[in-house]
Order: sequence, then structure tokens, then C-alpha cells
Amino acid sequence: MNGIFIIAHAPLASALRQCVLHVFPDAGSVLVALDVEAQAPPEVTLEQARQLLLQLGTSQTLILADLFGATPCNIASKLVDGVDRRLLTGVNLPMLMRAMSYRHESLESLAGRAMMGASQGVVSVAGTAPQNQSRRTIHDQDQHDHQQ
Repeated sequence: MNGIFIIAHAPLASALRQCVLHVFPDAGSVLVALDVEAQAPPEVTLEQARQLLLQLGTSQTLILADLFGATPCNIASKLVDGVDRRLLTGVNLPMLMRAMSYRHESLESLAGRAMMGASQGVVSVAGTAPQNQSRRTIHDQDQHDHQQ
């Protein structure tokens, strides 16, 4: 089974972990989170991250960071090898839920499923319920303004 490691600006990593544990209460041993504090030196945070990886104790780990190029991502990039540890950025709750659902698959498959969860989890929703929206006339040009 793969481990999942969230590293993000405080308090996002811990908040995401708590949301996941609400749905997957048995996943605490394979899901760790590191909140990167604004004033923490990167070398201290990197050491904390290494310790959490050791505590996780899985042979393969999907690492999820919040923002490409920011401190959490830069620290996480020092933990990956592309074989036993993969890094994805732009972590969101749909990505994380999908990853937890498929954590038993290969790391490569898990990373792909997490990416799909992230992109498919972003949906444009109308501001009001459909029954309250004005009806379109037959002459409206744009027939495709909603998502399925």
C-alpha cells in the first residue's frame, strides 16, 4: 500500500488530512501532513519532512504539495526520486479523496488517478438552482453553457 504525504502552507496540510480522515477514519497510518510555517527555516522543515517519511514507513509514497514553486513544493522536491516517491502539486480535496480511494494501486496509477481527481473535482456550478434560472429562448446561440 502507498503512503500519502501532504506538505502545504500552514494550516492547509493538517486541515486536508482531517477532512480525509473524516471519510477514511482507518487511513491515519498511511496519511501524514506537514504544515509549513511562514517563519520556519527550510532546512528545519526539510528535516521534519524526512522524519515524517520515516514514520510513514511505506515503500512508496505520493507526495502532494499545495503550490508549485513555493517553499512546501521546493522542500517536497528534495524528497522525491521519481520511482518510490512521486510529487504532485496543486493539492485539493478531490485529488486527495481520489488518492485515498486508490492507494492500493501502483504509485504510477495512483498519481494518475490523483491528477484526474484534481481536475475533475473542479466544476463550474450555476449560482442558482436550475428550476430558478430563466428559460432560454429557442434562438439562443450558446447551447453549451453547463457542465455534465
